[in-house]
Amino acid sequence: MPDEALTSPAPSPLKAAYAACKRFALGLSLSRFHTVVGTVAGIASIAGAGFSLVQFVRPANTGDLVTIVQAAGSRRSLAEATIEVLTTQNAIVATRTPDSTGRVSQELTEGTYVVRVSLPGYAAEVRRVQVLPRQTVEVRANLRAGSSSPSSIERAANSGVNSVRRALGF
Repeated sequence: MPDEALTSPAPSPLKAAYAACKRFALGLSLSRFHTVVGTVAGIASIAGAGFSLVQFVRPANTGDLVTIVQAAGSRRSLAEATIEVLTTQNAIVATRTPDSTGRVSQELTEGTYVVRVSLPGYAAEVRRVQVLPRQTVEVRANLRAGSSSPSSIERAANSGVNSVRRALGF
């Protein structure tokens, strides 16, 4: 009888994958499994804590003032406008110009401010705003063609202060 080599048929891919999983599972002890699970849980916990701390990087007593400047009627953005943020005593806190969309953002400490938006050839617009911690206040200024008188701007800026003084008898 001739010598014939006995060969076994090639295992199917499914059986090969099952065998690999079985070897891995048998090689993984319970303590090693606990170590892997504990490490993954620790990494997830640290990542979650880091993500939640991001909101506290910003000071707790500041908020955002967003001003959007447009031409009245056409809703065309006016990127050339000047936006002044003043205290109630008319001290300038910031002077900004909007971007091409007519929008500008400013981080401010909590408090009451006067926002004055002006542009040559347009009537200025003045608003009083209250900035609260971790909140955004939006001011939409629709400037009308015309001119503005400084006395009307001063009256609008001081109206809140004068009413408080009258109420307190100062």
